[in-house]
Amino acid sequence: MPTTEASEAASAIDRRSTAPMYDQLRQLILDGISRDGLQPGDPLPGEHRLCEQYGISRTVVRQALAQLEHEGVVERIKGKGTFVAPPRTSESLVHTLVGLFDEVQRRGGHVRSDVLRHEVIDADAEVAAALELEPESPVVILTRLRHVDGQAWSLSTTWMPLDVGAPTLDADLRDSSLYALLADSGVVATHGVRSAEATVATREQAALLGVSAGSALLRLRSVSRDESGRPIEFFVAYHRGDRSRFEFRLGTDNSQGALVHVPAPREASA
Repeated sequence: MPTTEASEAASAIDRRSTAPMYDQLRQLILDGISRDGLQPGDPLPGEHRLCEQYGISRTVVRQALAQLEHEGVVERIKGKGTFVAPPRTSESLVHTLVGLFDEVQRRGGHVRSDVLRHEVIDADAEVAAALELEPESPVVILTRLRHVDGQAWSLSTTWMPLDVGAPTLDADLRDSSLYALLADSGVVATHGVRSAEATVATREQAALLGVSAGSALLRLRSVSRDESGRPIEFFVAYHRGDRSRFEFRLGTDNSQGALVHVPAPREASA
């Protein structure tokens, strides 16, 4: 068993060490989370308490917490405190044809959709070009506000040729997969092109996604095709910038990119 002196030394800042104090504090916090068996959502000591406990400046504390927040270990909520963060989950939405519903369900999460619009319209020039249709051809438009595990995450609009989208018009898409519904009708996406770019939220988008106008968003654009090469779906989706990021796994022969879903900060109990 370690002595009391050894235990205290192991839980103190070593000012003679070459390791920066903020990095030492970072490790001490990690050790404390593991030692105490803390779970996602459990509170951590505040900045003032950490300053007093370790005899360090607030600058050092903030550097350590910022690093842990960047690593996804903690989340800081203004006016509420610092908490153990939920684990981050990678969504393969950029480099595969997997849909949001199917990907989140596969990792045990839940997607709920508010269906804002679902009807037949005339295709404008952009939609017609993407789906390789004549301008003003009838298409089915589907606009959904997507919630991942109860938190707003993306606003997406999908356009489908009328014969592809018609079977969806009477379907309840609040808690089901569009891709699964299309597959039941014999329509399966086999390949396509998907891109991502940074943008900012309009007032309307911000109100729906629960962010401020001008906040960072990630815009995905995708055209999916069936085995014959025919376009069956065109969508544009806006993902909250504070809930999404890219991660890349690099190798000498191949690389993989993924869009990571960052869970929302935990709300403090009343």
